[in-house]
Amino acid sequence: MAEQLSVFIQNKPGKIASVTGMLAQAGIDLRALSIADTTDFGVLRMLVSDIGKAKTVLTNQNCVVSATDVTVVAVPDAPGGLATLLTLLDTAQVDIEYMYSLIGCVADKAYMVFRVSDEKALHKVLNENGLATVSSAELGLR
Repeated sequence: MAEQLSVFIQNKPGKIASVTGMLAQAGIDLRALSIADTTDFGVLRMLVSDIGKAKTVLTNQNCVVSATDVTVVAVPDAPGGLATLLTLLDTAQVDIEYMYSLIGCVADKAYMVFRVSDEKALHKVLNENGLATVSSAELGLR
C-alpha cells in the first residue's frame, strides 16, 4: 500500500509546471504522475518521496490536496503481463477506479498503481496468481 497525493488544479497552461516546481524546490521527488482532466479542472495524482512534506508545501500555497491509499503492483514486464492481471481482476469482479504506471521499472517487472473498489479482492487475486505488491519503502516513499 502507498499513499497517493491528489492535487486539484485549474485546466490552464503552466498549472502542472507550477505544482511540480513547488515540489522540486522543496526537494521532493516524483515517483509516479497521472493527470485526469475536465474542461475546467484537473486532478494531478502523484506518488512522491515525502507525502507529508508535499502536502504541507502545496497547502501553504493554497492548493487543494488530498491523500488516498493506492496499491502498487509488480506486473510482469512482458507482452500480455498487464492484460493477464486485468483479466484476472475482471474475473474476480474487481472494479478499477483508475490506474497508471510508475516511472521506471526493475528487472523484469513494471509497476502499476491501482485504485480499486475492493482492496481485499485485489490482494486475493494477486496472492492466488503469484503477483506481488510493492511497498512504500521499496519505492523510496515516506
